[in-house]
Amino acid sequence: MASTGKRNGKRTGKRAGQAPAAGPCPPHVDPLAALRGPDDPAWDVYLTGTVFLDIVFTGLDSAPVRGTESWARGMGSSPGGVANMATALARLGLRTSLAAAFGDDHYGEYCWDALEQGEGIDLSPSRTVPGWHSPVTVSMAYEGERTMVSHGHEPPPEEPAPDCPPRARAAVASLTPGRSAPWIAQAARKGTRIFGDVGWDDTGAWDLAGLDDLRHCEAFLPNAEEAMRYTGTATPRAAAHALTEHVPVAVVTLGAEGAYAVDRRTGETASVPAIEVEALDPTGAGDVFVAGFVTGTLAGWPLADRLAFAGLTAALSVQEFGGSLSAPGWAEIAGWWRRVQSVEGQDPSALRRYGFLAGLVPEEAVRPWPLRRAVPTIGFRRSA
Repeated sequence: MASTGKRNGKRTGKRAGQAPAAGPCPPHVDPLAALRGPDDPAWDVYLTGTVFLDIVFTGLDSAPVRGTESWARGMGSSPGGVANMATALARLGLRTSLAAAFGDDHYGEYCWDALEQGEGIDLSPSRTVPGWHSPVTVSMAYEGERTMVSHGHEPPPEEPAPDCPPRARAAVASLTPGRSAPWIAQAARKGTRIFGDVGWDDTGAWDLAGLDDLRHCEAFLPNAEEAMRYTGTATPRAAAHALTEHVPVAVVTLGAEGAYAVDRRTGETASVPAIEVEALDPTGAGDVFVAGFVTGTLAGWPLADRLAFAGLTAALSVQEFGGSLSAPGWAEIAGWWRRVQSVEGQDPSALRRYGFLAGLVPEEAVRPWPLRRAVPTIGFRRSA
């Protein structure tokens, strides 16, 4: 999408290719610090999509009953949609650039400020669309599940610009059956490593040939049901191996059973069980998993470590309420690592599985774990 570079008539976006200044909560860890050089791309990850305003009601004892009024004990608001992925990447220390359309209403201004000022995400490829209302999702979390209601108007047409997509180490792309996105091929030609995910195929075709942009991807990360339907296989592991005929790295998420991955180029396979946690809200957990895997891949970690890290970040996220609000940063990861090491009778083999964290997490004291992030209600502050 083209960038107007303007916000309510005032320029707020950074110059294309300029790395962001440190936000109010800089990451504790730069996972790519040892790899950075003067000729590197300004951005670690680029992505594009639709930003929603997410409103999450928490503390419901049960699903709302028809004809009654239910009171929630808590409420949070945050940017959602593609912002879940962008926030997860940024909190893991990756320099993230997002191209999205924002409404020119209060919701759009809130989401823009939360992403740019709160998370340090580059929005120079993004734009504000006059007269377009921000899409909204209301989510009700109860009994470890969620119910969502969304509203939005037809999205504005894309306006590709010559400098978009920007040069980046990686890009995360949501693949759509039967439709290709020109920016994916453009990014791949620039040397960007593409990580693809996919949603449910409403057409029922489940034809890999319909995922034209899969040929540009380095990694593909469907869930087990999607992977088996696309490959016609009976098990997630068989599906992962079948997918490597089409993409170098296949990662199949297995929900409560963890994940399985195959790297065709190295011959590596990896299987990591899920971490047992009390799940409060699964919103955005899939995005956090992808962000963790992208982080480990760009850092050059072995496949098993990448898979374990992705599963850990997703597990930490489901213990919090609300999409991008729940995406963990390095403080949460460090807190978890110190906590599990202090548990008496901890399985040594399980600790060894996450031993790679010892050289990554901050040495200084971190907040206690588990913790609860602040979950603000909507507040508006007009740009000066």
